[in-house]
Amino acid sequence: MLSKVFIIAEAGVNHNGSTELAKKLIDVAVHSGADAIKFQTFKAENLVSKKAQKAEYQKQTTDSKESQFEMIKKLELDVDTHQALMAYCAEKNILFLSTPFDHDSINLLNKLGLDIFKIPSGEITNSPYLKQIGALNKQVILSTGMANLGEIEAALAVLVSAGTQRKRITVLHANTMYPTPMEDVNLKAMQTIGQAFDIAYGYSDHTLGIEVDIAAVAMGASVIEKHFTLDKTMEGPDHKASLEPDELKAMVKAIRNIELALGSRVKQVSNSERPNMAVARKSLIAKIDIKQGEQFTENNLTIKRPGAGISPMRWDEVIGQTAQKNYLADDLI
Repeated sequence: MLSKVFIIAEAGVNHNGSTELAKKLIDVAVHSGADAIKFQTFKAENLVSKKAQKAEYQKQTTDSKESQFEMIKKLELDVDTHQALMAYCAEKNILFLSTPFDHDSINLLNKLGLDIFKIPSGEITNSPYLKQIGALNKQVILSTGMANLGEIEAALAVLVSAGTQRKRITVLHANTMYPTPMEDVNLKAMQTIGQAFDIAYGYSDHTLGIEVDIAAVAMGASVIEKHFTLDKTMEGPDHKASLEPDELKAMVKAIRNIELALGSRVKQVSNSERPNMAVARKSLIAKIDIKQGEQFTENNLTIKRPGAGISPMRWDEVIGQTAQKNYLADDLI
């Protein structure tokens, strides 16, 4: 995807149907240093039946009397709102992304010129949906919550056969419980995905806090996606399991620090520690006064700081040689 970790600040439906709230979320994402902000594009009529039940976490965070359809309907973004938010993102120099949840939404986002298509976990077994996105040959980010390796393999096969180059796909390990219990994260599976399919991988996180995201980067994630909100106490299905602005900024900063810290794999002296070599290492030192012509022995040599003289690694080589000049005690040899 990119040479640095691609950080997606997931606004999702935390705009609560308000354009102004969505713009405030964009401002927060920009301030955090994230690379992109992602919303969700859907038509309630195409996404859920009017009899569909909410997930348990949704029942706890929204009006328990309303249906999933009624909840989703209030969170739709129309075409004009998409264009307004895209223009605002362009003005603020952050990438606008949105996850499509139906065929009409895929067409809309394609017409709006999106270069990256994010496939949510729930659509990984939706072959017609995958074929439609695959035929676009865009950059694809595929979330894999609730999926096993066989289902991931099948989804990748559909995308590639439809026309998307494999090198343009990044697969995200994910768990779709909001929030995800730590014992269910199974972060090592992220690397299994990368190794099994020889593909770029990352992590879409629904845990509370930011430590798992940081660990994922240390384990090779090239994309991190994390929900955020203006306030966790706001009404709506995803606010409770989202980061607040200061937490999002802290996550981005930590990830950028980890990127720097990971380095190049080459073990060598760093520029910052080079001046410490003479201070912290040791050299061969005269233990007592040594006169010219005397032999160096274990009795008249010792090892002390600084490290500006002969390395102690040459101890056996120096023992038995003849002093070429006079040395006072504590002189470098």
